[in-house]
Amino acid sequence: MAKYSNFQLYDIVTGGDEEELLNLNEVTLQGWVKTNRDNGSIGFVEFNDGTYFKNIQLVYNKDSEDYEVLSKLKTGSAITVTGKVVFTPENKQPFEISANKCVLEGDVEDDYPLQKKRHSFEFLRDIAHIRPRANTFQAIFRVRNALSFAIHEFFQQRGFIYVHTPLITTNDGEGAGNVFDVTTHDTKDPYSFYNHKVNLTVTGQLHVEPFALSFKDVYTFGPAFRAEHSNTVRHASEFWMVEPEMAFCDLSDNMDVIEDCVKYCIEYVERACPEEMNFFNTMIDKTLLERLHHVLNSKFERMEYTKGIEILQKAVQNGHKFENNDIFWGMDLQSEHERYLTEEIVKGPLFLINYPKDIKAFYMRLNDDGKTVAACDLLVPAVGELVGGSQREERYELLKAKMEALGNDKELDWYLDTRRYGGCKHSGFGIGFDRLLMYVTGMQNIRDVQPYPRTFNSIKY
Repeated sequence: MAKYSNFQLYDIVTGGDEEELLNLNEVTLQGWVKTNRDNGSIGFVEFNDGTYFKNIQLVYNKDSEDYEVLSKLKTGSAITVTGKVVFTPENKQPFEISANKCVLEGDVEDDYPLQKKRHSFEFLRDIAHIRPRANTFQAIFRVRNALSFAIHEFFQQRGFIYVHTPLITTNDGEGAGNVFDVTTHDTKDPYSFYNHKVNLTVTGQLHVEPFALSFKDVYTFGPAFRAEHSNTVRHASEFWMVEPEMAFCDLSDNMDVIEDCVKYCIEYVERACPEEMNFFNTMIDKTLLERLHHVLNSKFERMEYTKGIEILQKAVQNGHKFENNDIFWGMDLQSEHERYLTEEIVKGPLFLINYPKDIKAFYMRLNDDGKTVAACDLLVPAVGELVGGSQREERYELLKAKMEALGNDKELDWYLDTRRYGGCKHSGFGIGFDRLLMYVTGMQNIRDVQPYPRTFNSIKY
């Protein structure tokens, strides 16, 4: 008898390949028990091997060769089971397995924490090594896998080069200063290994930019670290970033790529994970698929930051209550302001562009007005900011002056070299991968989309 997986059986049965269906008789499966209920005359096991989101129902009775084993199976047990495929098109599932033989590969102790009931996300965070077996997290990490592949496929299909940027650096990227220092156990000189103070990277952007000036279109996709003392549902100290850079590309071109990328990722996940997405739409956010389809069918609008401020000020004058009603040009917008613009004004995705230079990073291109930079933030309903990007400052003297004012011109002299040696206009953007995953699934806490979340004041694994 042949070994099959959950995915293979569902694929054969729902695919309707007559030859394969004729050969489908006695099969062997290996995986884990989700639930087991024995009604005396008949018993039912919900079984899953991790290859497909849907479970397979195993049916047994007292005539089953290994009835004693089957009837005593506990939730979480690892088993090898053999039985006949029975087609059940009139039932909820298209088939079930009439189980006959069963080998208990791994039993579970009585204190196994996952039982046949709904557990809170807070409870499950404390057992991150076991929670992938829970339905929600089966779905989350399947979609995380698919979304990761979608990112790579989007850029690879368009000829981008994937660059592995360093995790240990000598700079803090945007100058925020929220970094984790890297030291050795040498108590006399903890920085002696590199003979320099170093830290974990907060962004791969500065290191990937030079590659854009050689390969034209590049991207990096990897972990980043920020030591922010923030304990919110959107902040983690370790997360993954998607950061493309494109030569001969201005801000408008940049926004075109962002729009294409976001739409591609949504379409890919819906196509690759239909069962998981239906689960999220049913159990997590009943408006999820409607919102995602609205994004897919929308042309992303573009609005000047200055106009956005004017709209927000007018809203306050007309009686709208924000938590922060002090709206002024030059402020860094809060999530509530961003959501108002995208949900109430545009009623769809929105690029807010040309921000005040004083609230944006030093590498962003100064506009002709001398007050704003060629930056963009993609705002989407229900979330606010999803993507941030800009055209980079390619003019050596202007960039040098900015860096001298910040005092990082000596430390980043290599970065300045890229403007002296065949530099050109170029642009890029950053997507917080974990936040994108939250958006695509409707999950509300970053701790629930990361395998082992690292957050302020909390680390277990």
